[in-house]
Parts: sequence; structure tokens; C-alpha cells
Amino acid sequence: MFEWNGVFPALTTKFTSCDELDLPLFAKNLEAQLKAGVHGIILGGTLGEASVLTLEEKEQLVKFAVDETAGKVPVVLNIAEGSTREAVKQASLAKQWGAKGLMMLPPMRYKSDHRETVAYFKAVANSTDMPIMIYNNPVDYKIEVTLNMFEELIACNNITAVKESTRDVTNVTRMKNRFGNRIKILCGVDTLAMEELVMGADGWVAGLVCAFPDETVAVYNLIKQGRITEATNIYRWFMPLLELDIHPKLVQYIKLAEAEVGLGSEYVRAPRLTLEGKEREQILKIIRTALAGKPAF
Repeated sequence: MFEWNGVFPALTTKFTSCDELDLPLFAKNLEAQLKAGVHGIILGGTLGEASVLTLEEKEQLVKFAVDETAGKVPVVLNIAEGSTREAVKQASLAKQWGAKGLMMLPPMRYKSDHRETVAYFKAVANSTDMPIMIYNNPVDYKIEVTLNMFEELIACNNITAVKESTRDVTNVTRMKNRFGNRIKILCGVDTLAMEELVMGADGWVAGLVCAFPDETVAVYNLIKQGRITEATNIYRWFMPLLELDIHPKLVQYIKLAEAEVGLGSEYVRAPRLTLEGKEREQILKIIRTALAGKPAF
């Protein structure tokens, strides 16, 4: 198993104007992530438009990423399914395709209770030997994975991390007090990353890293080196961009940023639509203002 430490980009899925996977553009972004020094990559998450990807496309993306990264960093696949059977199936397929770990949301669509949520995660964990990071995002997905749930989940040795997206920074301290280093904590909300890393989070599942890999990795490294003032200077510059990650249209906003810096395109898959008019102009202004004032580091 690998360690859940460092920056793990939740990569967007690149599409062509014909709504097909754009693997050459995906490769360009991957190259930039690796050059910046990220520690792993996550495919098929919220930013990856998982809900509109076919199983065949997930296979293509994972196999392509495994080939492109060539063992430099682990490739992680997100599982966001409505049935336990399908989640178990995708965990098995992910390993066959070459993924080294899984990120898992609670069951989709149905609001499972404590017992059902724990049983769901355990069923998948017991079906595989890959390390699993639980994606805890009650704000967007309506199910909170509580500390008492984690108390039961740690019976599975391969449940080893949490993507902490409760938007409650104090949860980092609660988790550390309760579980020590048994569960690695990766901040899943860009606008809280520095705060959670300073409080002991082990990593950052980042969104704006898709367009700004160097800056994201720099913030992480500086914090871990104790160079807080330098990290703060970058983080304050970064904040208007990071706020794009906490909007319902985060996919469109971050893809616009990727396009602006030459690491992606604006194409999204329906029912999402590309930005237009005043909204697009407002987001472009935020991106271009930030680019004009990029800090040296």
C-alpha cells in the first residue's frame, strides 16, 4: 500500500468538441501535474464528471493514466455508485485496470443510515486489498461519515484515509484525537486547505491544482517545511481562485481556468453546459486578475 500523503489532484475529464475523451489533452495536464511534484492522482471524482462517464470511459482513463504516470505516483479511482454490488464490481475492475487505490463516496441517491453506510463501505473494503479513502462530504452528498462510523470502519485494515470535506476544520483535530495516524486526513475543500494542513492534515485532494499545479504543490510543501509566512503569501493570492472550487459549477469554472492556462478545455458533458455571457466574463476576470498578479516562489 502507498501512503496517503501530499497533493492528490482530483483531475477533470477532458472532452473533445464531439463529446469524446480527449486523451492527448489529458496527457498534457498529467505531465504538468507530475512535473509540479504531485503525490498521486484521482480519477472519476466530482470534478471528473463521474456521473456522466461510462464504464468503458473509466477503463480508458485509468489505463491511460497508469501508462502515462509509469509508476511515478499512484492512480486512484473514485467509486460513486448507488448499489453495493456495482461498487464491489468497480473496485475489482479498478484493480484489473491498474489503479492502486480507491476513493469512495457513500451510496448515491439513497440516503443510507449509519448501519447501511458502514455496511456499504465494509462490503467494498472486504472485497479488495487496495487502500481506500472515504470521501466525507455531507454538504454536497447529504450523508456524513461520523467519527462513530469510522470507529467501526477501521476494522477494515485497508480503509486508511478520509477526504475531509465536511467544511468543519475542527474535524481534523477530532479525527487526530480519536484515531491518531490510523486514518490519514486529506483536505477536500480548496478554501480550507492551508488551515487544515496547519492543523495536521496529511494531504490535499485539490481542485484548482488542475490549472495551477505548481502553486498548489508549493503551498503544501511550504506548510510541511514550517515556512508558514511564505505559504500564506501564495495562499492569499490563490484564494479568489480556490473559491471557484466551492460553487455548484466548479467543473465549468475549473475547466475554464485550465483552458486559460493551456492545460485543458472548456468542454463539459451534458447536462452540464459550458459557460456563456456575463457569468463566463465574471469567472474569466477572476482568473485573469490572478494570473496578472502571480507571486514568485
